Amino acid sequence: MTDVFIDNRFVGTVNDGKKFADNIISQRRSGKIPLEVNVLYNDETDEVYVETSKGRTIRPLIVVKDGKSTLTQQHIEKLQKNELSWSDLIKEGIIEYLDPTEEENAYVAFYENELTADHTHLEISPLDILGLCTSLIPFGQYNQGVRLSQGSKNQKQAVGFYAANYFARIDMDVNLLHYPQVPVVKTLMHDVSDYHLHPSGQNVVIAIMPYEGYNMDDAVVINRGSIDRGLGRSTYYRPVISEELRYPGGLMDEICIPNKDVKGYRTEKDYRFLEEDGIVSAESKVQEGDVIIGKTSPPRFLNSTDEYNLTGNIRRESSMTLEHGEKGIVDLVLLSENEEGNRLIQVRLRENRIPEIGDKFISRHGQKGVIGLVVPEQDIPFSETGMRPDILFNPHGLPKRMTVAHLIEMLAGKVGALEGRYVDGTAFDSEPEEALRKALENLGFREDGTEILYNPITGRQYSVRIYIGNMYYQRLKHMVANKIHSRARGPIQLLTRQPTEGRAKEGGLRLGEMEKDTFIAHGASLLLKERFDSDKTVVPVCEKCGLIAIYDSRKNKSYCPICGDNVEINNIELSYAFKLFMDELRSFGVYPRMVLKSEYENV
Repeated sequence: MTDVFIDNRFVGTVNDGKKFADNIISQRRSGKIPLEVNVLYNDETDEVYVETSKGRTIRPLIVVKDGKSTLTQQHIEKLQKNELSWSDLIKEGIIEYLDPTEEENAYVAFYENELTADHTHLEISPLDILGLCTSLIPFGQYNQGVRLSQGSKNQKQAVGFYAANYFARIDMDVNLLHYPQVPVVKTLMHDVSDYHLHPSGQNVVIAIMPYEGYNMDDAVVINRGSIDRGLGRSTYYRPVISEELRYPGGLMDEICIPNKDVKGYRTEKDYRFLEEDGIVSAESKVQEGDVIIGKTSPPRFLNSTDEYNLTGNIRRESSMTLEHGEKGIVDLVLLSENEEGNRLIQVRLRENRIPEIGDKFISRHGQKGVIGLVVPEQDIPFSETGMRPDILFNPHGLPKRMTVAHLIEMLAGKVGALEGRYVDGTAFDSEPEEALRKALENLGFREDGTEILYNPITGRQYSVRIYIGNMYYQRLKHMVANKIHSRARGPIQLLTRQPTEGRAKEGGLRLGEMEKDTFIAHGASLLLKERFDSDKTVVPVCEKCGLIAIYDSRKNKSYCPICGDNVEINNIELSYAFKLFMDELRSFGVYPRMVLKSEYENV
């Protein structure tokens, strides 16, 4: 007898396990059992597993009978004429959904010409093994697997046209490309996903060659003329949001221009962009420290007498200002209400972002690079026809990474641009490389994609042919304007007296354990000491009990809270975090005693 399990729960036995499993499959194909039910007969353990649980990954496959696909040419013609639909194919048992369990007993062919009598299923398209973003990569079958997944992940970070109603939306941290284009080298997924409605890149001319070392490693050299004509230009939008909150006792915030008697009043210059209602005027050019939304709040703490005298309270300043390093133009001011019915003010800022040194660009093959140099157009190498590339890409990025599709896309883009058509680069089903080479030759170019280029500075011809073509390049949202950060001295945290964290708070740059090790290895002891001085503090220590003493500034003398005045007390330098740690030890009854030695004891 064969044991039967439904969703891994034993339910009974049957005489013939294989026949029972085949019977379920045939009934599912005829529509008597739901299509989500899957079954597996394990002949080694003689057990039948039936799966019906929710959340399983199931995928469609074409059913194969006697080595022939059940999807015939007549079906395909009817599908093209819209006489048949997907659901009709499922009802007829031509297509069925398999989960990983049932796939154990399936033998799936990639292409119809590979079918044998042993095959049970046929892939609808080999493209099925790729996800949505990965199938947007042209000629993906020529790339190394890791580069394919990296290219797909990077596409999600590309600056593009994310929504047509962007001007009516308030979204966090949005980038909008000014001149998005549809790629010349497309895949099937570009048409299926309506990519033309939300493109995120531009077609550029790219040459694979070094340029004075400025595109070393992963850097790229970019043509200043291309940037001036709009390559990679984008706008960065971010909102500033504030609301009038209600507090216990009937008190609430007020959006207005704060009066001078308000606690924490800034200077008049900070409020210069505010209109009468306390909100910034549209198209104002604002910088860090400028007030965007003026607001006053009731005092944080009320004592017993203040509760009866609310009119005499001094309100505090709580305006929304631009943080450190931020600037922009006020694009939109939106007045509305939140769920509680309180006033909600949303101000959207915009900032024009022109590509600069340090901004990140990427091809669709995981070949990312930052701009290493922006070169004036007259200094960019040119071809016999006068064509100047937009981007110079370093040849060292290709051999080890094995992104052959990067080279083929350049060839295909060149053919597409010259013939004025889109080139199909769908993975496993793309236009053959030989046909592209022949088309390029017929257009009067070399079939290998190389051209003679001239050095614009010397006027001489380069001694090698340069591989040059067209491809789709994307600008990523990682821009140097959002990341550039430095600090000498600045704000510190109240508790640890160490620098604050983060770029917006003018925070410090952390020197970690590994950086410390490099300083030790170099023997740079004074630099190491200076780096670890961010929370240096001087504390008086009692020589007798080893605890931290107290310094009385009025009497200008120190005393120990335990031993009194008649003991020797010395000042020592230590990290405030260590002093804090010893305070915590004392708080739960541990006696952390410091034994002091003279600097000159061991000399």
